[in-house]
Amino acid sequence: MQAPQVIQVNQQNFHEVIQSSATTPILFYFWAPMSQESEELLPHIQQLAQKYAGAVQLAMLNCQEEQTIAGQFGIQALPTIAMFVNGQPVDGLAGPQPLDAIEAMLTRHLPSQDERDAKQALQFVQDNQHAQALGLLQALSEEWQQRGDIKLAMADCFLESGQFEQAATLLSAIPLEYQDNYYTGLCAKLELHQNAANSPELQALEDSYAHNPQDAELANKLATSYHEVARDEEALQLLWSFLQKDLNALEGDLKKTFMDILSALGQGNPLASRYRRLLYSRLY
Repeated sequence: MQAPQVIQVNQQNFHEVIQSSATTPILFYFWAPMSQESEELLPHIQQLAQKYAGAVQLAMLNCQEEQTIAGQFGIQALPTIAMFVNGQPVDGLAGPQPLDAIEAMLTRHLPSQDERDAKQALQFVQDNQHAQALGLLQALSEEWQQRGDIKLAMADCFLESGQFEQAATLLSAIPLEYQDNYYTGLCAKLELHQNAANSPELQALEDSYAHNPQDAELANKLATSYHEVARDEEALQLLWSFLQKDLNALEGDLKKTFMDILSALGQGNPLASRYRRLLYSRLY
């Protein structure tokens, strides 16, 4: 992991750097080559800034070269660390400090890991990067996952990945104050799926199979239709009822449909993993 970009503060950019703390907090590090302690601490400061990447900007001032600015700050000990937010100093530490004291200062003024991850996830959703967003959302603490905006974002991700049951569960538990246009749109998307999943055509195919439960070709068509509307568990269960007796049923077409569905679900899908184990147990 690369160290974050460091702003080298001087007379030309000093005021600009201070003003930039209105959008991103600035961690000011006052040091000098003549101070061994300040040089030794610098790599650790950079590591801390990397840990809070995106939430804080690291700025360094060489007090030996920029004595005027150092004097304006009244720097009397090296290293000195100062936190700037909205153009104002809000906290600081003077002299050599243990890392946990510096991190405690950052924690007081910067968003938590959950808050940063949630913000990143919500941006991913806006950018239609739902897979990346879902990973971050599912890693949030239980407290954060109970928030209405997080539930909506997770429901959105589940809909995009075809996990409709999980989406329905979340949408049924959205607090009233979050039932806005975004919520209405997600509900409409879920309803479209539910209507397709129980279409007259699919029901007719189910009726035909119910009257001909030994018809492998009909079972293959029904399983394919189930998969098309994300009813994958029913599709795999139906196919497996034939494959567990004969892996070459319908001249191998059932097995091909079975494997195609597993492939579409992906390696990390729990349902796919369960049926892969069943298939391997039958093969070996």
